[in-house]
Amino acid sequence: MPQRREGLRRPVRAGRALLVIPIAWIVAVSVVDLVAPPDIHLGPLLVAAPAITPLFGGPWSVGLVSALAVIAQTIIGLVRDPGEILSSNHQAQIIALVLVGASLVIFCVFRERRAKELAQVRYVSEAAQRVVLPPLPKSLGSLRVASLYLAAEAEAQIGGDLYAAARTTSGTRLIVGDVRGKGLTAANDAALLLGAFRVAAHRQASLDELVNYLDRSVCWDLMEPGETGCYGETFITANILDIPDQDSRVQMVACGHPPPIVLRNGRPTTMDALHPAPPLGLGELAHPRYHVDSFPFEPGDLLLLYTDGVTEARDSTGTFYPLTERITGWTENDPDAFLVRFRRDLLHHVGGRLNDDAAMIAIAGTSTPRA
Repeated sequence: MPQRREGLRRPVRAGRALLVIPIAWIVAVSVVDLVAPPDIHLGPLLVAAPAITPLFGGPWSVGLVSALAVIAQTIIGLVRDPGEILSSNHQAQIIALVLVGASLVIFCVFRERRAKELAQVRYVSEAAQRVVLPPLPKSLGSLRVASLYLAAEAEAQIGGDLYAAARTTSGTRLIVGDVRGKGLTAANDAALLLGAFRVAAHRQASLDELVNYLDRSVCWDLMEPGETGCYGETFITANILDIPDQDSRVQMVACGHPPPIVLRNGRPTTMDALHPAPPLGLGELAHPRYHVDSFPFEPGDLLLLYTDGVTEARDSTGTFYPLTERITGWTENDPDAFLVRFRRDLLHHVGGRLNDDAAMIAIAGTSTPRA
């Protein structure tokens, strides 16, 4: 909270410093107008001072600059010709300054009110995300872990991508997924699945039994009131993995989700599922038998889990982000350092703004046997 307040104070201090610009403009116009020939009138240029002040100032700053502009216009009329202050032309200029200044003050009041509302929405959404989707622990057993979430809706900071992890007696279970849709509705669906995963992941059930439970949970939890079946339009793609403590092979059930990548000595390998399953929530349509695939994950490897917001991120020409191509040669074995570089590279590719939520988890294998 102190950091947040300090961040709010910096723009205020910067805005106050920039007040020098409109005030200097008022002084310069007034001086030039007073020394100019009688047939030259620069007073109308004073309106530029209050006009530019909303770029960096609030209602009080705009009101101050507007008042100074009106005073300057009055002084110009009195000094150049005391009788000119009573002329309709000079009075019209003063009235125009008053109207422009008042209008800009009202504009700034509404703008600040809107900014406070947006700041409150962002604060609430960030708090909700920390509850629904907290960052993964830095260590899970002897694994080192880092997680990254980039929301497409900057104002909301929350969406439909999800991830979670749970320790079992024999290893670590993880889920990474993507709800169909965006925004708060997708976040609610993600919360339902994460709740089901956290309840069931600790049980002594096989991976295929866990996935079957998650599919039924999604089916019933996302059913619309009054429906008799679970064939709605909502579904969730996901990869559910089990990383044993005493084995170098990762077990996985892929439910319509992009495959993991193992980065070994700078060379990425995509771990495609041999027996993919339909997305969670569509199990009753396909009546799947959940087959458990496996792939090697040796000490020193880096395991990458991600959502399609990564691979479907486009640059200005419409080119998708080539994930495996971009990370080829990356030798960072620290998950945090890897994701810092990855975030910078992804945002550079898209020009700073994603069109879809994106999430990624980096997991580092240990150099010692897992225990």
